[in-house]
Amino acid sequence: MSAAVSTLLRQSHGPAAHRHTTHEHEHEFEAAHGLPQPLPADERLLWQGAPDWRSLARHGFHVRKLVLYFSVILGLRFAWQFGQGAGWVESLAATLWLLPLAAVAIGMAGAMAWLAGRTTVYTLTDRRIVMRVGIVLTLTFNLPLSRVESAALHALGEGRGDIALTLDDSTRIAYLHLWPHARPWQVRRTQPMLRSLPDAARVAQALTAAWSACRAAPGTPVRDRHE
Repeated sequence: MSAAVSTLLRQSHGPAAHRHTTHEHEHEFEAAHGLPQPLPADERLLWQGAPDWRSLARHGFHVRKLVLYFSVILGLRFAWQFGQGAGWVESLAATLWLLPLAAVAIGMAGAMAWLAGRTTVYTLTDRRIVMRVGIVLTLTFNLPLSRVESAALHALGEGRGDIALTLDDSTRIAYLHLWPHARPWQVRRTQPMLRSLPDAARVAQALTAAWSACRAAPGTPVRDRHE
């Protein structure tokens, strides 16, 4: 892990900074759910949640696109066989042997989304955002609100949504350390993302209030993003 990431994970506010460890690899040893250490007495828990795994499967792991992709592949395979003079039965038999491969790929994507939903915990306090992520290797990222420049809410429908965080220039996290909890394609300047939140609008409001209070100035860091 880079020095910049280690600095981000260690830094907090005030005398409680020493309590915020760089990372924890085994969340079963957590002192508090989703947190590597209990919150200091002067820090308040505002919200805690996790991705909706079905929404994460659709929007994070693109299960629907995989279904469409393999459907097209199977259709083209059948059409090619039939065009070569094979009968309906022969064309269908030559196509269906690919079906288990498609099912495995789609099933793996769905399983990854389910595991990510079960192992991820997002925490918002009045000082920071904590992201406990990882399926095999669990990492906990502490993101002080003072390091958050802005945030963007991307609605996914049915109340669900993603919240992408823009961090200041001094804060760098490798894209692969966060994936899939990072805004897609923002590799050069990684943006941590709270994925597929069931109550995204409420979380955005809580984040805006906490960010404004932390900076002791009114502000609206969470804006709607339409892409």
